[in-house]
Amino acid sequence: MRPIRPFFAARRGRSARHTAFPSLVAVGLATALALTVTACDAGGDSKAGGEASASASSASDDKIQIPDDIKQKLREHGIDIDKWKNGAWKNWDKDDWLREADEFINPIIKGLWNPDRMRQADDPDRGVDDNDLSGDQGVTDPTPAPVKAQSVPATYHDNAPTAGKVFFDSPKGTMVCSATVVQDPAHPGKSNLVWTAGHCVHAGRNGGWYRNIAFVPAYNNSGKPEAELKNATREEIAPYGVWWGDWTQTSEQWIEQGSETGGQGASYDFAVIHVTPEQGTGGKSLEETVGSALAVDFDAPAVPKVDSITATGYPAAAPFDGQKLYQCQDKPGRLSIERTDPTMYRIGCTMTGGSSGGGWVERGSNGNPVLVSNTSIGPVASGWLAGPRLGDVAKGIYESVSKKFANR
Repeated sequence: MRPIRPFFAARRGRSARHTAFPSLVAVGLATALALTVTACDAGGDSKAGGEASASASSASDDKIQIPDDIKQKLREHGIDIDKWKNGAWKNWDKDDWLREADEFINPIIKGLWNPDRMRQADDPDRGVDDNDLSGDQGVTDPTPAPVKAQSVPATYHDNAPTAGKVFFDSPKGTMVCSATVVQDPAHPGKSNLVWTAGHCVHAGRNGGWYRNIAFVPAYNNSGKPEAELKNATREEIAPYGVWWGDWTQTSEQWIEQGSETGGQGASYDFAVIHVTPEQGTGGKSLEETVGSALAVDFDAPAVPKVDSITATGYPAAAPFDGQKLYQCQDKPGRLSIERTDPTMYRIGCTMTGGSSGGGWVERGSNGNPVLVSNTSIGPVASGWLAGPRLGDVAKGIYESVSKKFANR
């Protein structure tokens, strides 16, 4: 078994040196496969999840509206919203890093996600030893043979309309994950929900909520190579707009136990983000804007009963550059990290970091595609990916975010 690592991708500095973290701006919580998962008790006693309200600028007056309880939390941390928008968010002092479920804020900073900031990605090379998998005491099938990732034909909107990237800022720089537009039971046909990995929104036990979280559907829709993107406009990079998270929720277990490396809790590494457009869309929801949203199956078959799963994402670590969309299709096997956690899906796949958080899809009972997992972990050298089965904890998070915006 190869070393395991979290899916971070760092934006290249001028010297493109992997060790120069202060000068790097990371772009992807998925670069080379790395274990970044949440530990959570299985069954009905599991905690429902950590939730975070994010205030966003309205399209009309650009004013930030923050609930009174959040304002009080911010005061306790000495945070001024105007200063935050003008760069105070770059302060990652541990004592001031908001980490509790009710402390998340994410005011829109217009124009922050420009093409250059979104475009570049690299691998900060955080490997861990095989000992991180020593807890494999449940059912684990033999390591699958690598499946070569296939590029999704451009335009991506025509071939994978629900796929996109989640961008955010961390202490190591600007980061990126992959993500999927999913249906909202409270707003049929008009969803503003995005599914990704838990480690794409929260740093886990040693940190807090990431900042400036935004989703870009069909990133680089025309599939241009990186060299051609250097002079690309924002509309070319993000043809369906930039959508900021105004609420996000992940499991309390990730918040309490998650970390950049290691595999503990991977079975609960998922998150739901509610988004709002940075620019007006004429009242259209995200689902209406991209024309599609996937159903989510929280009672998917046991691993041996699934014939095929397709994983989609934007791999950023070599030999990929994070600019193009790829997919892997394979029959899943089983991977167990902790005896007390549900067995994960595992497939052969050569996608690297940057693909973390991307959707895993199978054919549902009605023959239509459904989301059954998301990319969570894998070995540094790539070759396989693992993702959690979605059960009661994931369903609780999903329904909670949906209900939060049911009357809006």
